[in-house]
Amino acid sequence: MNTHLEQLFETPKSFLQDAWHNAGFEKATAVQSRAVPLISEGKDVIAEAPTGSGKTLAYLLPLMQHINPEHKHVQAVILASSHELVMQIHKELQAWAEGSGITGITLIGGANVKRQLEKLKKRPQIIIGTPGRVMELINKKKLKMHEVKTLVFDEADQLFNPEHQQTIQAVVKSTMSDRQIVLFSATLSEQVADSAQKLMNKPEIIRVTKDEVETPPVEHVYLVTEARQKLDTLRKLIRGSEMKALAFVRDIGNLSVSAEKLEYKGIEAGVIHGESKKQEREKTIKEFRSGNKPIVLATDVAARGLDIKDITHIINLDLPENTDQYIHRAGRIGRLGTAGGTVISIITEQEEKQLQKIATNMNVKLCRKQLVKGKLINPK
Repeated sequence: MNTHLEQLFETPKSFLQDAWHNAGFEKATAVQSRAVPLISEGKDVIAEAPTGSGKTLAYLLPLMQHINPEHKHVQAVILASSHELVMQIHKELQAWAEGSGITGITLIGGANVKRQLEKLKKRPQIIIGTPGRVMELINKKKLKMHEVKTLVFDEADQLFNPEHQQTIQAVVKSTMSDRQIVLFSATLSEQVADSAQKLMNKPEIIRVTKDEVETPPVEHVYLVTEARQKLDTLRKLIRGSEMKALAFVRDIGNLSVSAEKLEYKGIEAGVIHGESKKQEREKTIKEFRSGNKPIVLATDVAARGLDIKDITHIINLDLPENTDQYIHRAGRIGRLGTAGGTVISIITEQEEKQLQKIATNMNVKLCRKQLVKGKLINPK
C-alpha cells in the first residue's frame, strides 16, 4: 500500500488501494494532498489548481470513500459545464470504482431523456451531469436530492457564469442544508469565489500554483500574419509536420467557415461546438484519437473536459479573450502523464500586444517564430 495514499485516507477502502496501485501512482499531487483530507472531513472546499494537476481525483477519492454501496440512492452529484467533461469524469469514476459496488450515471442535455430515466431506475449512488438536464429531472421529480450528501462543481468558473447561475442555485436549494459543497476550477475569479461562498458553509480555500505542479514542458510560440492569411498559415502548419492539434475558434460561425475552407484545401478537420449532437461529438473525438483527423476545431466551452493523451499542439486561431481562456486552452496539453507539447497562436500585428500581456500574466516565455516550408524556425 502506497504510503502517500495512507496519508490521504486514515481508513482507505481496499478498492481505492487496488486502483491506486494499478494506476502506478507514486505520490499524491499538490491539490490532492491538500484537498482530500478536508473533503474527507466533510468540509466545504473551494480549490483552484492548474489544468492537468489531478483535480478530478482530488474530489473523487474522498467522495467514493464516503459512498455506501449498500444504500441504493443518490448520495453525490457532480456538475460539469460540458458533455465532454461529464463523460471524462464518468470514465475516471468507472476506473476507480471497479469492484466497489459504487455506480454512477451521466445526465447530459441533448441525450435521450427516456434512456437516462431508465439509468436512474437502477438507483446509482453518484450522478454526473450538466446543470440544465440535472435541474430538469429534479423539477420532474425523477431525481430526488434529499439524500445527497455532497455536491461537486467541476470547472466552477463556467458553472457560475450568468448562463448557469440560476440553475446552480436551484440545484443547491434542492438539497438538505447540511450537505457538503466542493468546488474546483483551473481559474477562479473573486466574483466566482464570492458567488460560491454565499451557497457554502465556511469553505476552506485552496490555491495551488503552477510552480507546485510537476507537469511536462509546454512551449508557447506565435506566428504573425494577416487576418485573411490565418487559415492558410494553419493549413501549412498541418501539412508541414506530424501533429495532432486542437485549434480554438471564437464562435460557431467562425468554426464552421474555417472547417469548410480547410476541407476545400484538402484538410479534413473535425469540429466540436456547443450545438454538436452527442453522436457527432463522439464520432469526431474517436476519429481524432485514432489519428484519422489531424486537427479538431473547437469552441472554448465545447473543449472543456477533452482529455486526449497524445495531443501535440494547441493552436489559437482566434486569440483568447483573456488569460483565463488561454490557460484553459493550453491545459489540454502538458497534463500529468503526457509528453507536453506546443501552444501556437496565429495572430495579427495588432494582436501581438494582447498576447504578450497574457504571457506576462502567466509568467511564461513566449517566442515569435516564422513558418518556412511548414517548419517553425526562429526569425532571422
